[in-house]
Amino acid sequence: MGWRKAISLLFEWELQTKRKDRAMAKNTICLWYDKDAEDAARFYAATFPDSAVGAVTRAPGEYPAGKQGDVLVVEFTVAGIPCIGLNGGPAIKHSEAFSFQIATEDQEETDRYWNAIVGNGGQESECGWCKDKWGLSWQITPRVLSEALSAGGDQAKRAFDAMMTMRKIDVAAIEAARRG
Repeated sequence: MGWRKAISLLFEWELQTKRKDRAMAKNTICLWYDKDAEDAARFYAATFPDSAVGAVTRAPGEYPAGKQGDVLVVEFTVAGIPCIGLNGGPAIKHSEAFSFQIATEDQEETDRYWNAIVGNGGQESECGWCKDKWGLSWQITPRVLSEALSAGGDQAKRAFDAMMTMRKIDVAAIEAARRG
């Protein structure tokens, strides 16, 4: 599907869904997927608290990248952030220029989110970053890391140096580095 056609479909969807009985979020993140927006939304809703899948809009007819009945747009929230997933075809890919940052309280929560993303066809990156199987980037960031880096001085430097050696963040190692 071409860019112009995808935008046209998005505008059509927006006009169809602007009803008085539905409150639209003032700001919504639009995420472009090849064809798996609904699968991604359901994965996020099952993985992160304060996440849900809303309306699913299907194509009313044939179009260049699909057929009548295919999912065009999915409304969902990820950790309270309103999003829409647009099945726009393979023309545009996700990149690290956009990521969700998920703050975690401890190693158990860090492991749970990291393992859910990486273990479901995703891939590890560095410094607490990973990608899900749809190519969307995530930063799984323990609060202890954020606190250490914002503290400044030697403890920030030690925590930063420790983080630079990690893929998934090791909370105990960050705490040890922070203490010196």
